[in-house]
Amino acid sequence: MDTKLTLKLDKKIIEKAKIFARQNNISLSALVEKYFEVLTEKDHEKEPDLSPTVKALSGIIKIEHDAEPKDIRDRYLLEKYLGE
Repeated sequence: MDTKLTLKLDKKIIEKAKIFARQNNISLSALVEKYFEVLTEKDHEKEPDLSPTVKALSGIIKIEHDAEPKDIRDRYLLEKYLGE
């Protein structure tokens, strides 16, 4: 059953949302409904299911927060093949 909902939002945000909805061939109501659905899903808060192998390996690799994946790979290969 559909129920009417009145929202009070910033005019600029409404215009951006209308443009987004139009570009994606969806009504603004459907867009808001889908957002609320995703936001309130119980599974939304759960961590993704991981395979036993991934669970066993998680936490083994220590990565600096600002490290780039390429730098991590390069460092690993240097240690592996050149012992540096």
